[in-house]
Amino acid sequence: MPALDLRQRETHRVMIAVMDWHKLETFSFGDSSEIADELLALVLEGKKRATCWAVSEGLKGAALAKCMVALDGAHRPRAVLQTVELAQHRFDEVGEAFAFDEGEGDRSLAYWRKAHRRYFTRLSLYRPDMMLWCERFKLVSAIALE
Repeated sequence: MPALDLRQRETHRVMIAVMDWHKLETFSFGDSSEIADELLALVLEGKKRATCWAVSEGLKGAALAKCMVALDGAHRPRAVLQTVELAQHRFDEVGEAFAFDEGEGDRSLAYWRKAHRRYFTRLSLYRPDMMLWCERFKLVSAIALE
């Protein structure tokens, strides 16, 4: 059997992870079941391809090329996501492209800043110069409700 190139090996690895998604780490978006459902719906619609969180919260299991299962507000597995980019940025330096990829509201930077300022304030973490982990991901597979 011929050797697989790097892209084929990565595709093979992801396919195995999807087939065995029960063994993957899980997470939910946001800080409430309502927000988890709202943001997950955006992922499943193809609008949301990025997320962020405070560096002070750690990596939360995220790593480049890693697959994880996104849970809905009822803690049910709904999607396998794979991290395709992971970088640190200051809150006040997040750009329009990242705000658009987050997929929320009208997808503008102004909307992103207002919504995320509100979110991080609820968590008592907000500062204009706070550091964020900014993650872009791809939807590898939706998981049907059983």
